[in-house]
Amino acid sequence: MTCLEVVFNIPLGRSYTYLPDEKGEARTGKRVMLPFGRRESLGYVVGELQALPPGLDSEKLKRVRRVVDPEPVFDGADISLARWMASYYFCGPGEALAAMIPSGRRTGSYSAFSDEETENLILSAEQRQALEGLLEEAARARRKKDAEGPDEGGAAKTPVMAYLYGITGSGKTEVYLHLAERILREGKSVIYLVPEISLTHQTAELIGRRFGAAATTLHSGMTGSERLTEWMRIRRGEVLIVAGPRSAVFAPVRNLGLVIIDEEQDGSYKSGNTPRYHARQIAMRRCAGEGALLLLGSATPSAEAWEGMRGGSIRRFNLSVRLAGGTLPQIIPVSLEKTEGCLTGELKEEIRTTARMGRQTILFLNRRGFAYFYHCRNCGFELTCKRCSVSLTYHKSRHRAVCHYCGYESSPPLFCPQCGSLEAGFTGFGTEFIEEEVRRTFPDLQIRRADADTTGRKGSLKEMLDIFRAGRIDILLGTQMVAKGLNFPGVRLVGVIFADTGLHLPDFRAAERTFSLLVQVAGRAGRYFPDGKVIVQTLRPADPAINRACVLDVEGFYENELRQRAALGFPPYSRLIRFTIRSRKEERAGKAAARLAALVRRALPPGAELLGPAECPIGIQNGSYRRQILLRGKSMGPLHRAAAIALDQYGQNKDPGVYLETDVDPVNLL
Repeated sequence: MTCLEVVFNIPLGRSYTYLPDEKGEARTGKRVMLPFGRRESLGYVVGELQALPPGLDSEKLKRVRRVVDPEPVFDGADISLARWMASYYFCGPGEALAAMIPSGRRTGSYSAFSDEETENLILSAEQRQALEGLLEEAARARRKKDAEGPDEGGAAKTPVMAYLYGITGSGKTEVYLHLAERILREGKSVIYLVPEISLTHQTAELIGRRFGAAATTLHSGMTGSERLTEWMRIRRGEVLIVAGPRSAVFAPVRNLGLVIIDEEQDGSYKSGNTPRYHARQIAMRRCAGEGALLLLGSATPSAEAWEGMRGGSIRRFNLSVRLAGGTLPQIIPVSLEKTEGCLTGELKEEIRTTARMGRQTILFLNRRGFAYFYHCRNCGFELTCKRCSVSLTYHKSRHRAVCHYCGYESSPPLFCPQCGSLEAGFTGFGTEFIEEEVRRTFPDLQIRRADADTTGRKGSLKEMLDIFRAGRIDILLGTQMVAKGLNFPGVRLVGVIFADTGLHLPDFRAAERTFSLLVQVAGRAGRYFPDGKVIVQTLRPADPAINRACVLDVEGFYENELRQRAALGFPPYSRLIRFTIRSRKEERAGKAAARLAALVRRALPPGAELLGPAECPIGIQNGSYRRQILLRGKSMGPLHRAAAIALDQYGQNKDPGVYLETDVDPVNLL
């Protein structure tokens, strides 16, 4: 008797057995509709069994009611990857497949690009040198795969990795495209990842002009039907190069030869929902298994990548010259002390000068996450933890200032504890507040705001950026979506409204993120002319992250940052697993966290440590109380086994009113 092995998009590691549909159309790799519990659910057929599994009664088996797909949408390699993701990221294999496979129910006549004349820019000597070196690395990746042979479930393989490290405007994209062209000539395929949806549009235009109908995109701005149409074109081998954000790493290209991860340091490559995968980790596994080169690139590498380059596991290629006629901008830190409003006199004057020149301004404020901090305008005092070198975070719900590393807390002071001034308190700006001030100050200029509130409509962000690129907007005010990767010829000035925002987040990556964002946003200025200028407004001009960003001292920043990480035992010198427990009832969240911590402590290997349980930095979210536990160790293997043991025991008697999230290699500790 033939049966089907089916998995569902649920947090369970098991599969279920069903009888085929009456027509016998259900096959491995297809999605099917079938009864599950009291309702009909979408399932994924991951296997066909020739005999009934022991203990099952054929009379009680339910039958597939409808087959969704006329042809398989995933194959054995996808199933293998999903099973690995389920094991590594502590999720169900159906959840992994659901993250991989587009959700469309039918295919239509969507086409990303048409055949056009190719556009191929001439490389500089520095770019050519990088290209030749990268081609050598790609050849080495193929030789390594041939020498290792097929993957038979043994020890995890390591991919060949390279890094294209270049200042903003140095032509990294053109090297990517030339390399992709050479890889395609060898009969192989390419995946090109970018972090932001805004960069997807720009990259799509570039690869569309270069590769025509052989290229496509996969991104969340497409409908499910459009994504599934392109997914099937890729699977059939009609597409050779795929561009897109995080989820494009799953594109079912044939004969993978290269994966590019541009702006690899960006946190958006890590999924915030189950499965909490990192695109870099998925790319590493795919490249190692298929003999492909993994190429990372940025002007501001992640600390992990920098350490990999320093240690020799990642080969580094440098680009040091801006190619479009511009030079690195002049970056001027300006103190916000005693400034009325959010625009300093220096920034206002430069905006006026830029407008008189017929050029454009970008104003940037990063509002990701929360960013409250306590500051005295009289003496500069900041309220920090007495036991940790981190700022205290104000919790409005509890009216307490709390450190989420050690648990220290205090009442927020009514006046400055250092000088007694009443000119102290928790403050912060938002982009909407800034927009009002900019419009009042410059009523004769065209101003647009690009943030989550103004770009929700499909295509609205691309439309706004196109208008800005055409010169019909004088000032573009935005959040991180305008900070990196985008190329605007008319931009002379960049104003960073408040550089300190990220420094006050209780996260060991706060300095790295701040430094990276400042360098990236500064890179939007003066890309085509030698007069670019950046005004960085700050209350902490002497802070190492801000100070080194203003002089573009990348080497010095990472040397100092890695020294601190090593001393504190944080990545890249350790590995982390984070458990987040949440419940509508505070007491139940606390009890569940304490119970899980006890189970983890018993399973913890020598040399590893448990931090917590403690309240999350965002203690209440969406009406739920949140607690966290961190596991930290030198290597992932023993840590992962301890977590698996604890989770198995915890699941045997869990509180149904408590929800548990497990995050392997977390990038966000809020």
